[in-house]
Amino acid sequence: MKKTHVFGVLYLGLSMVGFAQEKQADSTKVQQLDEVVISDSRFELKRENSGKTVIKISQQEIERNQGRTLADVINTKSGIEVNGSRSVAGQNISSFVRGGNNRQVLVLVDGVQINDPSLVNNEFDLRLIDLNTIASIEIVKGAASTLYGNAAATAVINITTKKASRDEISGSFLTVVGTNQTQDDLNYNGASFTNNVSINGTLNKFTYLASFGNRFVDGLSAAKAENAENDPLSRYNTNLKLGYEFSNNFEITAYASLDKFKTDIDGFPPPTFAFADTDDAYISQQKRVGISPKYIYRNGSLQVNAAYTKIDRETISSFGATNEADSYVVDAFNKYNFNDEFYTIVGLNYGDYNSVFAQDESFTNTDPYLNVVYVSDFGLNLNAGGRLNNHSEYGSHFVYSLNPSYTISVGEGYTKVFGSYATSFIAPNLSQLFGFFGANPDLEPEENVTVEGGLEYNTKNGFRVNGVYFNRNEENTIIYTTAYENATTDATVHGFEIEAQIDVIKNLSIAANYTFTEVKDGERLRIPKHKANASLGYNICKNTFASLNYQFVGSRTDTNFSTFTNENLNAFSLVDLYFSHKLIKNKLKLFVDVTNVFNEDYFEILGYTTRGRNVSLGLNLNL
Repeated sequence: MKKTHVFGVLYLGLSMVGFAQEKQADSTKVQQLDEVVISDSRFELKRENSGKTVIKISQQEIERNQGRTLADVINTKSGIEVNGSRSVAGQNISSFVRGGNNRQVLVLVDGVQINDPSLVNNEFDLRLIDLNTIASIEIVKGAASTLYGNAAATAVINITTKKASRDEISGSFLTVVGTNQTQDDLNYNGASFTNNVSINGTLNKFTYLASFGNRFVDGLSAAKAENAENDPLSRYNTNLKLGYEFSNNFEITAYASLDKFKTDIDGFPPPTFAFADTDDAYISQQKRVGISPKYIYRNGSLQVNAAYTKIDRETISSFGATNEADSYVVDAFNKYNFNDEFYTIVGLNYGDYNSVFAQDESFTNTDPYLNVVYVSDFGLNLNAGGRLNNHSEYGSHFVYSLNPSYTISVGEGYTKVFGSYATSFIAPNLSQLFGFFGANPDLEPEENVTVEGGLEYNTKNGFRVNGVYFNRNEENTIIYTTAYENATTDATVHGFEIEAQIDVIKNLSIAANYTFTEVKDGERLRIPKHKANASLGYNICKNTFASLNYQFVGSRTDTNFSTFTNENLNAFSLVDLYFSHKLIKNKLKLFVDVTNVFNEDYFEILGYTTRGRNVSLGLNLNL
């Protein structure tokens, strides 16, 4: 393949924006008090009436991260460490939220739980999703099993995909070319390519959206070794969404998607079984179809979210394997609002999960649930609910939550104090119950109890600061010794998060967060005790934006599989720069992204390559 020298293209792009700047005409002030959050109650409530510190990732923030991945964006938020996101593009990633693991994080896409029943942790692989298909993301941290069920113990990542334009026909095209290089080989050759094209619109009462995306990344080896071979990643995403509005009260949406990626990997070949540069590969494919009818009536709505997912995976190595899994998920719920004071939701969630091991194995869960939100006119808010999980393997399990908050008006803003006590569960998955290695059909679900307490101050002038303390106790933690079993001792993780958003100066936005996480009992690998993020964004003029981002990750412990001993990984800091300019208003945008500006050399995972300084140049065209 002919290599492209990115700095040459970068210079051309900067030259084009250099003479195109114009004076800022106006500025839209952020109205923090008008921010609406959904995921902690499933109702559209003002932030001041929410008893959680919900993280919202807007369409604007996603557009300022074009060319990056979903994991990259999530990894900048408080309480979250997405391990592996800074390494080779095909690296396995782990979502550590508040000291938890993948099995304790639930991912929703357009209201439907998605996971892989054949994986050990039953998680959803975030590498499958194209960030450019997403409209917004909300993240609720802490126990949320009452509203969302199994695995919602440390976080729920609620992803909403893009909707069709109101125009009859609309389209967009994105292309990004960048480098992919280590700290020791700054060649600045084009090795990373991302593309996405979408066509969508509205024809009377019919809406449609079709998109295709691909990503190819080459140039690095997963194993950090001399003269190692490259381990490229190739991903394809195809999406189709159709909708029809039968009346003002009834509408239906249907969708289908195909996501596939292939990546070369490095492993542990015999006879030494020591980590090394190998010629191995990993292939993963996901097919999803779904339907969502919704009926709206006075003060309420009745909705059904249903989806079928089929996942095929193959590992090509000395320990090669193929995995097949599918799932049927139906979530039917009725929402009703009593006089803007009581918001109720009554639902039934059904899941049927299947995977192939020595033979076909499956389990089902049937969960009725109820949640009530009370919003008073004197500052008191209360969010409470319960869910009865009925599992075909281990029986029934009840979880509940209580989340009060109290808001006091302060000048043009408010101060809010909030707390919560919630239980959650993580069901043993099919691999742990019936898999090839260490299966135990007698496993009990892991149970978590999470206590939170916090304070938030928010003003109309664009200033918000909040802090929260959390404490999570794990009982019956599923561990692996010679087989899967429930731990006989509890584990406890506690810590606190601080967030600040400052938009008080015209055209300047500042955001920062800090997380302290401590495992009180036991040890967790690759989880930093201290982590901080900060960003500064500035609208240079009406069409030009620049940002500076900083991330600090404290020391962690990881296992050296050559010696089977734990080693300490040093702390590291990363600085990123972003610059965009709109050549044609709302039509054509050029952007430049520079990551790891100071070429920090560090280990994210012991023995694996991390990315050095890299540069990307992109173009986004909307028609």
